[in-house]
Amino acid sequence: MEPGIHQEDRPGGVRVLTVSNPKKRNALDPELLRQLREALSPERALGVRALLVRGDGDHFCSGYDLSGLDRIPDQGPLPDDALQDAFSAVEAFPAVTVALVRGAAIGAGCELAASCDLRVFTDDAFISIPPAKLGVVYAPEGLARVSALAGPSRAKVLFFTGRRVKAAQALEWGLCEELHPAASAERAALELCSELAQNAPLALQGMKRAFRALSRGPIPEAEREELRRLRRAAFQSGDAREGRQAIQEKRPPRFSGR
Repeated sequence: MEPGIHQEDRPGGVRVLTVSNPKKRNALDPELLRQLREALSPERALGVRALLVRGDGDHFCSGYDLSGLDRIPDQGPLPDDALQDAFSAVEAFPAVTVALVRGAAIGAGCELAASCDLRVFTDDAFISIPPAKLGVVYAPEGLARVSALAGPSRAKVLFFTGRRVKAAQALEWGLCEELHPAASAERAALELCSELAQNAPLALQGMKRAFRALSRGPIPEAEREELRRLRRAAFQSGDAREGRQAIQEKRPPRFSGR
């Protein structure tokens, strides 16, 4: 593939985004981050029920392109501000997101996977977060994303040591939900996306919003009221009626997203 963020729509509302920068094991640079934010914009989400994020070739993402760290100005944005904007866009994407992690997921690559809702690893995948070896203080948003999955103590091990953590240990630490042989992992990830896409879109979107709110701590009253409105709309939706009817008729539901 040529460098860029490549989009492919599969049947049933499944979309695949591929991060491609083959000469640098899919390292993220300012242009790739711009394309990623654009691909995840709300107007591009219409009709998408599940999103798979993967890397081109044998690796997921080797992190941020270090050539962009040569000259840091005394004022203005930091290099990783654009990373945080992109990862926030992943988190805010309405559909459930799944990361397919094969090979390396280093630094920002690990955080990209952590920004997704679910993660499928190949058995030869590994993660490493090396800011301590680079002399860099990592963004607090990234510390929070990894801590939310692995817990603060294990996150400190990752950030303070920069060790490689293999796939089996990542599964044990809560950094991925499924682990598969390399030959079958993509099929398993796509099957998971298809399973997600068959569920009620309003229900998934609303619960995703609620999980995001909970991850930030106590939910402010205004946001709690907004979530109540989302819940009420879901209870009153055609999909809720279809779900009840499908259970009564013992058949798969046919959700429309309305």
